[in-house]
Amino acid sequence: MNRRFGAFHRMKYWDNREGRGTRLGAAIIALVLLALSGCASMAPKYARPEAPVPSEWPNGQAYRDSAVRPDGKAVADVTWQEFFINEQLQKLISLTLQNNRDLRIAALNIERSRALHGIRRADLFPTVNAAGSAVEARTPGVLSSTGHAITTHQYSVNLGFSAYEFDLFGRVRSLKDAALEEFLSTEEARRSMQISLIAETASNYLTLAADRERLKIARDTFEAQKASFNLIRSRFEAGVSSELDLRQAQTSVDSARADIARFTGQVAQDENALSVVIGSPVPADLLPSGLSEITAVKEPGAGLPSDVLHRRPDIMQAEHLLKAANANIGAARAAFFPRISLTTSVGLSSDQLSGLFKGGTGTWMFAPQISLPIFDAGRNRANLKVTEVDRDIFLAQYEKAVQNAFREVADALAQRGTIGDQMDAQQSLTDATARSYFLSQARYEKGIASYLNVLDSQRSLYSAQQGLIAVRLSRLTNLVTLYKVLGGGSGE
Repeated sequence: MNRRFGAFHRMKYWDNREGRGTRLGAAIIALVLLALSGCASMAPKYARPEAPVPSEWPNGQAYRDSAVRPDGKAVADVTWQEFFINEQLQKLISLTLQNNRDLRIAALNIERSRALHGIRRADLFPTVNAAGSAVEARTPGVLSSTGHAITTHQYSVNLGFSAYEFDLFGRVRSLKDAALEEFLSTEEARRSMQISLIAETASNYLTLAADRERLKIARDTFEAQKASFNLIRSRFEAGVSSELDLRQAQTSVDSARADIARFTGQVAQDENALSVVIGSPVPADLLPSGLSEITAVKEPGAGLPSDVLHRRPDIMQAEHLLKAANANIGAARAAFFPRISLTTSVGLSSDQLSGLFKGGTGTWMFAPQISLPIFDAGRNRANLKVTEVDRDIFLAQYEKAVQNAFREVADALAQRGTIGDQMDAQQSLTDATARSYFLSQARYEKGIASYLNVLDSQRSLYSAQQGLIAVRLSRLTNLVTLYKVLGGGSGE
């Protein structure tokens, strides 16, 4: 009875010690969490740099007042489905967003950056591991203190963490903040890529439509000139027209044939370019017939520079990278201060597997460590200098991105302000040359003028028609460019 009582008393004694060890482990974990909540970053306080551009868009004869959309909606808030209203073009843009490989790479970069941020964030917390081990060893009698061979057994189960750093000076937190900003920058890079691909798809579609219309005009011109050539050849064979008229008509036919071949090749190249952008062959039912029938886009408004430039994804990407560089300075500064790390564990250990979970088998270990940099041959100071220079580099890149964006918008607005006058002038020129061609042909048929006048009028009309297509294309692509440079909404 007394022996049983003594055994019970010893068991309670060790259980109390195990309880104290468990409470100590809990206290350590509480201390860790307290340290986590109390650490502060040593990174410089971030403030958005002043934009090195004027607060207003340029004004003058080349510009029009386009600061506000009629419906008051900013371009960045307009989805591409609202902006590009042509049904064929909408389907092509959808194919681009589904299949384009550059966009896939951008999305994968986001996933990679998100995972890297997760790694940095995990460093803020201790990594708790559970481990079990078994050791069996035999000591020969010649080495044993008893002179007999001894076989020992040891079994253990432990729960704890190793070399966890108390982030008292914000080094780990600064690295986590830098990883977060880099992750956000990849998201903006993907959005910038998406907007660029939408604009590229629209531009390629419009270029294909323009070249198809140029090809159609070249074919129509060829048929008309071929009919005139056949007529003049009949007149020449009848002795009514001269050989000069015949050869001049032949030059017009051959010129049209050359343009047909040129535009046929150009149309094929346009289709290839569009196929690459959308990532698959272009369905035949989505190919445009011509440019004159397309009403592809809405009229955007420019808004204020401060609103536009701070919402463009490429500028936001540059700012996130600047913030990441700023956070890295905090990590470099924290390297000058002591690092405190902790290794601890609680568990059970026994010389028999069956007795592992019995009373009196509890173990615990508490091993704090402090490291203070004393001499590193200037490594930490040089590393801090590197991070400061990196911050200045990203600041210059951010300012350059703002300046480039301002110029892109200003150039697009300047073209937009003059394209209407170009359209009016080119349309008037086309109408006048068409009338001139009609009159010169009538004069030739009545024998009043030579065929050279007809040929000159026809060439002028053909050139004016091609010029009108070019101006229409410039107007539409200018609207696409405005959508892009004003940070148009990418939609889904």
